[in-house]
Amino acid sequence: MAKRTSSSIFWKKMRSKYKLSFFNESTLEEVWTFKLSRLGAFLFFSALVFIIFIAATYLIAGTPLKQLLPGYLKQETRTQIIDNALRIDSLAKEFEIKDRYLRNLNLILSGVVRADSVEQIKDSLFSFPTDSFLNRSDAATAFVKEYEKEEKYRLNVFRDNIPADGFIFYAPAKGQIIKEFNPKTGHYGIDIRTSRKASVSSVLDGTIIAANYTLEQGYIIAVQHDNNFISIYKYNGGLLKKVGDKVNGGEKIAITDNDNAYTKNSNTTIEFQLWYMGQPLNPTDYIVF
Repeated sequence: MAKRTSSSIFWKKMRSKYKLSFFNESTLEEVWTFKLSRLGAFLFFSALVFIIFIAATYLIAGTPLKQLLPGYLKQETRTQIIDNALRIDSLAKEFEIKDRYLRNLNLILSGVVRADSVEQIKDSLFSFPTDSFLNRSDAATAFVKEYEKEEKYRLNVFRDNIPADGFIFYAPAKGQIIKEFNPKTGHYGIDIRTSRKASVSSVLDGTIIAANYTLEQGYIIAVQHDNNFISIYKYNGGLLKKVGDKVNGGEKIAITDNDNAYTKNSNTTIEFQLWYMGQPLNPTDYIVF
């Protein structure tokens, strides 16, 4: 009974209203009156604290004010850290390759490892032993030389029917072709002059199979497409995708603005390659630039 009486007295006090009045000092006229119970005052100040907390959280998380907080990294700083990490990783790999080369060379020069004395095997489909009873005619010799010359840069000579029907190839970048496809000189793609900070798009739907940085060719990204097509994009200024990402045709995968030999003005240059079953293709045969 005593507990109920105490509880009722407590709630009675909490619900009892108090009057707060403001008077004009000169005329003693009541200017403003405010009535509030203890419970109401508690709820009012609790709601006020909650609103202030929500407002402060929004200002910190949703506005640039968060950049003034100690320990918070700006977006540019994060991008620079990732870029430096990729460059350091590439340098470490380059140093490791050079170190292995020097160690092997030291072992060969010191006599610990003998140099390979195996005769180099000729890579030719028409390489057969010399037979004095089988002499080629001049026409056959000329045909063999011409065929070997044409097939020298073809890694797959048994698949000439490339299934490109039904595929809509998107242009990798908007710009002008300044260097054509020429596999005989070792140029297995085309060079496209485009503007800085321009987007580089995937030519078909596919999956990212390579995305890294090299000292010679900047950021490189490669996409595996259906029917064994592979597209390679070199001399990029930055990557927007990582290995394993699924992309659609025309979707942005990289940006330009790499510091290469062509970046002497406001433009920049990327190299685009298109491969099928280990065979380099001329992109202009499939894509309208």
